[in-house]
Amino acid sequence: MSDVGTAAQAEQRQARTGADAAARAVSLRKVYGEGPTAVVALDDVSVEFAAGEFTAVMGPSGSGKSTLMHCMAALDTATAGEVYVGSADLTRLGDKELTRLRRDEIGFVFQAYNLVPTLTAEENILLPLSIAGRRPDREWFDTVIDTVGMRDRLGHCPNELSGGQQQRVACARALMSRPSIVFADEPTGNLDSASEDDVLGFLRRTVDDFQQTVVMVTHDPVAAAYTDRVVFLLDGRLVDELRDPTADDVLEQMKKLGREADAGDGAGQRATGAEG
Repeated sequence: MSDVGTAAQAEQRQARTGADAAARAVSLRKVYGEGPTAVVALDDVSVEFAAGEFTAVMGPSGSGKSTLMHCMAALDTATAGEVYVGSADLTRLGDKELTRLRRDEIGFVFQAYNLVPTLTAEENILLPLSIAGRRPDREWFDTVIDTVGMRDRLGHCPNELSGGQQQRVACARALMSRPSIVFADEPTGNLDSASEDDVLGFLRRTVDDFQQTVVMVTHDPVAAAYTDRVVFLLDGRLVDELRDPTADDVLEQMKKLGREADAGDGAGQRATGAEG
C-alpha cells in the first residue's frame, strides 16, 4: 500500500514524490467531543493525493471518509496533524488565508448541487469569480462548457434542469477558478444511472484532458471504477488501497471491510456519530 502508512513513511514518500502531491495529510487526527463520550473520526491518517489523478475515498458508514475530505478541503479543522494543499499547511493559516485558498485553489462538488435558484446556469458557474471580483477567462469557460455539454442550457435556471444537468453545472463551477484540486462528496448520490455516468465521465475527462486532480468520496463501486485509485478507511484509519480499480474488486473490498467492521470490538471508538 504505497500511499498508506505512518507519518515517517509519509514524510519519506513526500521527499520522493512531494512535488507531485496536490494535497496530503500527515498524522491527521479528528476527535469530536471530550472525555468518555469522545468520538475518534480520524486516527493518525497519513495519505497523499497525486496531482493529475482521480482518487476515490471509500469505507463503511462511520469510517471517517467525509471527515477526511472536509479536513483536507479546509471545511473543518483537524484536532492534530498537518494538512497540505500544494505547499500550504492549512493548519497554520488564518481565516483570511483559508478563505483565499478555498476560493482560488480548491473546487467543491457536493451531493446537493448548491445552485442559486434565481440565477441561470451560466451565472451559477461564474458566481465564485463574480464574488471574488475576477473576470472570467472566456476561452477556459468555453472549454469547460463544451466538455460538460451544457452550452444549450446556459440560460436556464436550476428548476428548468434535470438533476444530472444541475450537477454538471456544479462541476463546471468547481473548475472555473482552475483549482489545484477538486473535492467531490458523493457527487452522484442523488442521480439516476444515466446522469451518474454523465457526471463521472465529465470528472474523468477533466483528469485525462486537463490534468485536474479530483478526490471523490463515494459508497458506490461503479463510481469508484472511474478513478485511478481507491483508498479505504475503517474506524478512522486508512487500511488499504486499489490501483486501476474495477467495480467488482471494489465491491469485494467493501464487503470485506463491512465484515471487519461488524466483527470489531471497538464500537465505542468508531466514528458512528461523525460524518462518513
